[in-house]
Amino acid sequence: MSSPTGAHGEADATKQENEQQPQSTASTDATLNARAKSSNGAKSQGPKKWLIALIAVIAVVAVIVAIAVTRGKNDDANTSGVTKADTVTIGLKLAPVSLDIRHQSGSAIEQVLIGNVYEALLSRDSDNKVQPGLAKSWDISKDGKTYTFHLNNNNMCFSNGDKLDADDVAWSINQLKEKQYYNANQVESLDKAEAVDADTVRLTLDAPDSNLLWYLTGRPGLVFDKNATYNAKTEAVGSGPYTVESFDSASKMVLKANPKYWGTAHKPATQNVVIRFLTDDNAAVNALKSGDVDVLSPVNATLAKSLDASTYTVSAADGSDKFVLAFNCTNAKLKDKRVRQAIRYAINHKEIIASRGNVDYALGGPVPSVDPGYEDLTGLYPYNVDKAKELMKEAGYTTDKPLRLTLTYANTYGTELGDQLKSQLAKIGIDLKIDYVEFSTWLQNVHANGDYELSLVDHAESHDFYKWTTPDYYYHYDGKNVQALYAKALAATDEEESNEYLKQAAKAVSEDAPADWLFGYRVTVAYNTSVKGFPDKLSQTVLPLWQIAKVK
Repeated sequence: MSSPTGAHGEADATKQENEQQPQSTASTDATLNARAKSSNGAKSQGPKKWLIALIAVIAVVAVIVAIAVTRGKNDDANTSGVTKADTVTIGLKLAPVSLDIRHQSGSAIEQVLIGNVYEALLSRDSDNKVQPGLAKSWDISKDGKTYTFHLNNNNMCFSNGDKLDADDVAWSINQLKEKQYYNANQVESLDKAEAVDADTVRLTLDAPDSNLLWYLTGRPGLVFDKNATYNAKTEAVGSGPYTVESFDSASKMVLKANPKYWGTAHKPATQNVVIRFLTDDNAAVNALKSGDVDVLSPVNATLAKSLDASTYTVSAADGSDKFVLAFNCTNAKLKDKRVRQAIRYAINHKEIIASRGNVDYALGGPVPSVDPGYEDLTGLYPYNVDKAKELMKEAGYTTDKPLRLTLTYANTYGTELGDQLKSQLAKIGIDLKIDYVEFSTWLQNVHANGDYELSLVDHAESHDFYKWTTPDYYYHYDGKNVQALYAKALAATDEEESNEYLKQAAKAVSEDAPADWLFGYRVTVAYNTSVKGFPDKLSQTVLPLWQIAKVK
């Protein structure tokens, strides 16, 4: 059973850390530094005029060469004509508990490690589209059951120097299946992986799966060194452009450019990346303003309004986060579809979104705008208190004879959402009790045991519609028609056909009202205008640190 990745729980372990990062004082031209040191120690010999002139000419040539070299290096990071800083500091809200990406849940660990420290067979861009990764190309059989991947053959290796080839790829994927590492359930249709030769890997499926390529950009596609020995909780041996220099889940992570990195397309633009974990919104914004961090992702949308537009870039974009108000479909009170529908009609989504700074977007269904199968379903249950009251009355409840329900959710999200829902639902005859709990309690009681009536959590994962086709997931939703439509979407070898089935399935779920989707969370990011290459979209799940640079 996959766990929700929006709240993570990892945030509970983080503490604000006020240590300022040292500023770089190193020159961009080491030869000039060396020349300065040697000249400082030399005694004046009173050289002749011709010698002085010759030295002057050499110095001018050296300066011209240094400028040309510096420009060439800066061009690599799309910062032509400027000098790059050797360190970028990024403030994130959530921290991974450990570095063990094969076992540790949560998207916080994926955000910082995938594509930066560990690489997958395929990669994903900031538009949520599949791109080449360790494999430069691939072929799919007509029946959709055989995938052949052609690896890059330019001496791929891990950060410890070990060679990376098809054996490592096949071993990593087979280990995922055999030991049921995290997200192994995403590739249930995968039968086996095998190395055809050093540069070719073949995956065989029991049944077609239109999601396979996308899943291979994440944990199921990660490639590990089968010969390496290390503590996966505190260390990492990957093939990516960065290595982990140090890690403390309570404060920060320091990444250093991998000197053995095999690739050229993802060559690091910055030598060092410091990631600070800042859980307090006000403290985070103060850290940005003081220069302790160069980037905040995310930043509180309301607090971001205080940032000077001439100094900071602030933007928000759709992501895969879905704030889901789930109804326990096995609960006696909520088995009545009229009650579930009434709740949906009674929720004023515009009011909720406005209270959060008017940044998020109305969703209306289980598929976010960045995923295949998305369709605007907000018209299915528009805000209509009168309609909601009618349905409640049919079900036997009124404001004088209210239905008592309990909303259980993690205190990570604060009290405002609960208070708003309590107020809105009171208008239609629902007496809502709010039970704020620790995230660990929520994970055990709600997510694991399914013991709740209503619950709320931010589901951050992309391509996670399968949860609505899994009756033993904590939603306890068992829609046979939805399961059939989703099966057709997976089996379709044509992308458009698959998307159409997904749209039908998503609409069927929304009409059945096993939940309400309060809003799609738009991630607001803010960064100093000196920062170049920070992704404006999907930075919560895809964070290509290698392309980020800061100009001095």
